[in-house]
Amino acid sequence: MSWRKFDGQRIELPIKDAVEKTIIREKELGHKLKVCIGSDSQVRGGSVEYATVIVFLREKKGGFMFIQNSRENRKMSLRERMIFEVSKSIEVAYALCDLLDKYDVALEVHADINTDPLFESNTALKEAMGYILSMGFVFKAKPDAFASSSCADKVA
Repeated sequence: MSWRKFDGQRIELPIKDAVEKTIIREKELGHKLKVCIGSDSQVRGGSVEYATVIVFLREKKGGFMFIQNSRENRKMSLRERMIFEVSKSIEVAYALCDLLDKYDVALEVHADINTDPLFESNTALKEAMGYILSMGFVFKAKPDAFASSSCADKVA
């Protein structure tokens, strides 16, 4: 899967190398970073389009993101789709966690799941939270899960 920047520029390096290069550059510029990883999906016809984002937040200085898009050509329930979104985020977080620890960069995994039981996505909340927390990651859900509900949502 290829990654790109928000402006569409392809990231040619393997994602772990690109993230390390980014962290080094940002730290040299004096920025304190936090990384938030999230995914979102949109059903279009018989397929589901996914976007996974790595959001780099510069403390008090804005942020930017790397984006990966993918597609699944099968029907799935909302709950299954929510857990699949979370698994995409965890896969990326797991691949990067040693690197982020090495450079002392905080990591959060965001799930596009509503904490309000009146919303249908709430049916996957406990599973998603358990999945993320059991992997040792910081978990955020709506309304605090901006990486998935705002950033990935815009590019799915």
